[in-house]
Amino acid sequence: MAIIPPAVAVPPMTRPRATPPDVSIVVPIFNEVDSLPDLVERIARAMHGQQLTFELLAVDDGSTDGSRQRLRELAADRPWLRPVFLVRNYGQSSALQAGFDRVRGRYVVTLDADLQNEPDDIPLLLQRLETDPEVDMVSGWRKDRQDAELSRKLPSRIANRLISSATGVHLHDYGCALKAYRRPIIDRIRLYGELHRFIPSLAKEAGARITELPVRHHPRTRGVSKYGIDRTFRVILDLILIVFFMRYRQRPLHAFGGIGLWLAAPGVLILLWLLLLKLFGHDIGGRPLLLAGVMLVLMGVQLIVAGLIGEMLTRTYHETGGAPQFHAEEYVPAQAPDQVAAPSTSQAPASFDAPA
Repeated sequence: MAIIPPAVAVPPMTRPRATPPDVSIVVPIFNEVDSLPDLVERIARAMHGQQLTFELLAVDDGSTDGSRQRLRELAADRPWLRPVFLVRNYGQSSALQAGFDRVRGRYVVTLDADLQNEPDDIPLLLQRLETDPEVDMVSGWRKDRQDAELSRKLPSRIANRLISSATGVHLHDYGCALKAYRRPIIDRIRLYGELHRFIPSLAKEAGARITELPVRHHPRTRGVSKYGIDRTFRVILDLILIVFFMRYRQRPLHAFGGIGLWLAAPGVLILLWLLLLKLFGHDIGGRPLLLAGVMLVLMGVQLIVAGLIGEMLTRTYHETGGAPQFHAEEYVPAQAPDQVAAPSTSQAPASFDAPA
């Protein structure tokens, strides 16, 4: 009787991983169902005309006009289109971050879905990154912007000058969504709230070298604008946050403690003056100056203590595996072909993010 050998378990066939594309295009979408077919087609036409492979991450930010279903239909026969659906409307910053978390390309491009940005300008920005190793981010400049003068262009010019002077990153057009980045820059930044307006400032903080190129801009022909004049006030508040992060994120004591000293110092001088008057027999109990001195000292001490607490939180955050304290790249000189050693599997990468 023949002995039948035991069956050998054959591992199931796995689908090979697709080669990562060269470019990841991230487009946040909110109620732009009429623009989507034309948007996808024009991006495809612009990208198929050059050598770099690409993927399109279309992030639907809780649309209610049928944009989700339209994206599913468009993605059915386009393997390079990757729809991402947020469960509700979180805002443009969250939609962009959802796309950034999923990019695979070595370059990342962003633009709006309303077709006011020109998809044919994408290769222009990518060419600058390809040919200039000294540039990490290319920001579009809507030099001939096709928007209303009083409600859109004038507030935008004021905001651009204010942001440039406050952050030190001088651009003509912070609001242009058409931008291109090297992937490491995107990996180093996180967007919260409505910080998408300040991506150049965040990129500069992450070590990016930034340039600006004029791009085309078209009037809106479909849908409605999602922004109004009220965003000017939100920009001012977000600008305060960005300036604080850029200057004092790793030294909060200098921010809070500096203001605290400016308040406490005159308070101490006032109290010393009143003490001298008291020693010479003057009545100081009913003087408003006494209350002012006490209040200034108390506020100053509170701000200094807040700065000390911020210092402890900052150190705890970095030392327990939070965001890296700095970003660094190690220079490796080029070697002649006959001097290049065989690669080692244990060799450390040349570029790294160093934690505290």
